Amino acid sequence: MIRVGVDVGGTFTDIILERAANGERQVVVTKVPSTPHDQSEGVLAGVLKVCGIAGVEPGAIDAVFHGTTVATNMVIERDGAKVGMITTRGFRDILHMARHKRPHNFSLQFDVPWQSRPLVRRRDRLAVTERIMPPDGRVEVPLAEDEVKQAAELFAKRGMDAVIICFLFSFLNNEHELRAAEIVKSFLPDAFLCASSEAVNTIREYERFSSAAMNAYIGPKTSAYMRNLEGRLRSSGIRAMVRIMQSNGGISTVENASELPIGLLLSGPAGGVIGGRWTGEHCGKDNIITIDIGGTSADISVIERGELRIKNPRDTEVAGLPVLVPMIDIDAIGAGGGSIAYLDPGGAFRVGPRSAGAVPGPACYAKGGDEPAVTDAQVVLGRLDPEHFLGGDLTIDASLSAKAIEKHIAAPLGLTVEQAALGILKIINNNMALAINANSVAKGVDPRNFTLMGFGGAGPLHSVSLAEAIHAKDVISPVQPGITAATGLLVTDLQYEYTQSTLVVLDKADDAAFVRVNAVIDDLRARANRQLDADGIPAAQRRFRQIAECRYVGQGFELRADVPDGPLDRKNADAVIDRFYEVHKQVYGHAFRDQSCEMVTVRLIATVAVDTLTLPRLEKGGRTNPQDAVLYTRRTVFDDGKALDTPRYQRGKLLADDVVKGPALIVQHNSTTLVPPGWAASVAAHGDILISKEGAR
Repeated sequence: MIRVGVDVGGTFTDIILERAANGERQVVVTKVPSTPHDQSEGVLAGVLKVCGIAGVEPGAIDAVFHGTTVATNMVIERDGAKVGMITTRGFRDILHMARHKRPHNFSLQFDVPWQSRPLVRRRDRLAVTERIMPPDGRVEVPLAEDEVKQAAELFAKRGMDAVIICFLFSFLNNEHELRAAEIVKSFLPDAFLCASSEAVNTIREYERFSSAAMNAYIGPKTSAYMRNLEGRLRSSGIRAMVRIMQSNGGISTVENASELPIGLLLSGPAGGVIGGRWTGEHCGKDNIITIDIGGTSADISVIERGELRIKNPRDTEVAGLPVLVPMIDIDAIGAGGGSIAYLDPGGAFRVGPRSAGAVPGPACYAKGGDEPAVTDAQVVLGRLDPEHFLGGDLTIDASLSAKAIEKHIAAPLGLTVEQAALGILKIINNNMALAINANSVAKGVDPRNFTLMGFGGAGPLHSVSLAEAIHAKDVISPVQPGITAATGLLVTDLQYEYTQSTLVVLDKADDAAFVRVNAVIDDLRARANRQLDADGIPAAQRRFRQIAECRYVGQGFELRADVPDGPLDRKNADAVIDRFYEVHKQVYGHAFRDQSCEMVTVRLIATVAVDTLTLPRLEKGGRTNPQDAVLYTRRTVFDDGKALDTPRYQRGKLLADDVVKGPALIVQHNSTTLVPPGWAASVAAHGDILISKEGAR
């Protein structure tokens, strides 16, 4: 069995290959520059490169697992499809009015993204006569099919790439949406077509309509990317099955991802969090704050007691637009190795969010960029050595880093180049520390009880400084930091989620209410089984998890509470209520057990465990500062401004239980780990490195 994981970042594409044969496993990793104009080019180049390193024929690959930012970039850059919308008469402007929220209450210049940059232009939102009524989904006004035909004809004339059907209360009865979709399909057979009940079958019309619009906006180009990727792989002799990482931390088929691309909006960052949890299990850590620092962004998430945190539905948005799909709770900020340092018009010293990206990249790349980036500061301070940058695969010019910092920062501020470089790192680290606190402290998590895990190409260079800033108890540098997101692709499960809004006050539910809820659960399970049947998954490998999304009666949004296996009855309902109270207490700091609990949505998660990545255990060492792992010693400047002669250790030569005391740099192909004075790095059984203050371990 040969499996390949490919994660596309803003600057580099990361690749990991695992081969299992005759009871032995081989793991090979590498990186190639990303190709923003067409990510599939970089994906193919990386797959072929890792095959060459591993001595594997491309045609022998059995599976390719892929994390992509194609969908996310499309929304951020507003480079999606031309979308038409057919909706209930009188509700044409729901996408414009939204929830009447002001993003910034006291600003006169605030931007409202759903109005200033709508996914569907008003002229392309057409209303038709129909009406479904709550609470039972009865048909009050039949669908005017002739009006749907007129709308479809107009969209055909306008050359729409995609069409969405969004009717009121379709989550209760979607027969009108499905019939309208049928009609539109006859006029626009090649258009991407999406009914809101198929995208998100839940209550809240604005969020449901917005999710359908998002799905259609990114649908045509995402589907084309998937086809293009498969075509490139096939043309190179790679016939492997392709699986795509989803925002919820599961993997999906190309077909499913093409139909519901909104599930891919956090595809890229999700792999890193999965890889972080897997690394934590190896190191005996289940409370972890992960920060994935690449070339363009830093993605932050919290893993508590080994569980991934899923965003509350009120927070699931992309580029300011709500998307009602499950997402791992990840905060992203514009901070990475490519983040550009500059002086703003007022003379303030700033770093990011603008990035040099892969092209032209930091000044030291010698690709035409002359603005200083965070990577240039690391080079000037002696924390990145030119001969070991990306294992020597990428040639850099340290003099260009110094020149860029001198010109744009040091000279205007009257600083030395080293002082300016330290300033760049202090600013970017402070930006990241504030973002970590927003994802942890602001959500009731005390970082003092957590381990900080920094990965991505730049993560281990910043980890200790960030741990000090947030008072984390220790630090982990994964065995392959720059490839952790790609590693996560090989340790996650195939996963599908199905939802249906079903409003029931649980503590007052009668037998009839339980029968209604169980019928919904049975239907969701049947839908899941049909999908798994299509994937050829044996029944014995299927696992199902039932979740009730609950709130106090009258509350605005829901929290997740697990439903015990089996039909919902009085006993199980009481268990759901107890779980809701516990979650509410954890999230908000209080819970009122004398108030009624209402279930709003039933969610069924179907998963299939895949073969997980297995790393070999290292030979036992137990040495302190092992000299046979030292490459050379070179001057390095640390955060306190002191320059010290600092040995470089070759990570591949460190053994289990070896201890490296700072100051030290531990170098490898895809990343460099910084161990400052007063800190010590201990090598774990599989090669992960735990860093803590000396005397604190």
